[in-house]
Amino acid sequence: MRKLFLTTLFTAGVAAITVAQVAVQQQPAAPPPTLAQIGMIIYPANQQTPEQQQADEAACTQWAEAQTGLKLQSGSVNVDSAAQAAQQQAAQATQGAAVAGAAKGAIAGVAIGAIAGDAGTGAAIGAAAGAVRGRRMKKQTEAQAAQQGAAQAQAQNQAAIDTFKKAAGACLQGRGYTVS
Repeated sequence: MRKLFLTTLFTAGVAAITVAQVAVQQQPAAPPPTLAQIGMIIYPANQQTPEQQQADEAACTQWAEAQTGLKLQSGSVNVDSAAQAAQQQAAQATQGAAVAGAAKGAIAGVAIGAIAGDAGTGAAIGAAAGAVRGRRMKKQTEAQAAQQGAAQAQAQNQAAIDTFKKAAGACLQGRGYTVS
């Protein structure tokens, strides 16, 4: 009976593991954005055909990638990751803020408590208030760092796109297109 129970338990465990292993299908890579999708307006000034324009855009995209070192298909920096990294740096930099706040609060509390006649109670109240203030300041610093990290990543994305657009635009203008 025990052997049957263990065999059943083992079989159920293997079945559960097998069911839990879901085949992960890789999503096909998204096609790179077109020059129009990154905000370029391209007009065929020399009556180029749509097929010629498509070929010229592809050639100028490759040329711009070679000249700038930027890949149009690589997309953009993950702003959330940049914000998270900045927040973690701020968290490490402000580590111990609650302890420091408690120490400062205790010192102020001793002074106030001495005036009121009970330095120990004053120190305890000051330490608690200082710790709360230190934690609040730490959270504010982390949130501010996250916002700054996200804004910086967004600015870097836009600068890279602008550089790429200038290079592709110069190539297309050389091939007889009006670019704006």
